[in-house]
Amino acid sequence: MKDEDRKTVRAVPDTRSFRRALGCFPTGVTIVTTADSSGIPAGLTCNSFGSVSLEPPLITWSLRATSRSAAVFRRARAFAVNVLAETQNPLAVRFADSSIPDKFATVPTRPGLRNIPLIEDCVAYFECVTCTELDVGDHVLFIGNVERFSYRGQDSPLVFCKGNYAVTAAWR
Repeated sequence: MKDEDRKTVRAVPDTRSFRRALGCFPTGVTIVTTADSSGIPAGLTCNSFGSVSLEPPLITWSLRATSRSAAVFRRARAFAVNVLAETQNPLAVRFADSSIPDKFATVPTRPGLRNIPLIEDCVAYFECVTCTELDVGDHVLFIGNVERFSYRGQDSPLVFCKGNYAVTAAWR
């Protein structure tokens, strides 16, 4: 890449440019799930998932504070992170669409700890209790204490980069 092709923003960035710059970093794709006090499942596509600590085992994810799902995740106090396999792109799209009233209709799940739904055939699962919740900028940052996890190391994960879902040949 030539330096003249590089876009540099020195002042406070506009949201679109900042988002494009962040999009240059490939991330895994997850669906974070929980259940409300009546047992009704809630879930959303999330690519802001990451590890915090090995001892104790802690993970983090963030959610736009104005999301319709924010209240249910804040009240639930527990959640599961479902790491999507490369074949689960349609689920990522489905759970990202806020116009779908019942995102779990036709989606195979099984109950995890605390009856939080786990989406079948994911690469990995992290079942957590919320230990910290912070309002940071326009998002809520959740930190979860991992109570149980599982994974299938032979499966390739779904990746998101520059506004598109992708797979990588590195795990094949």
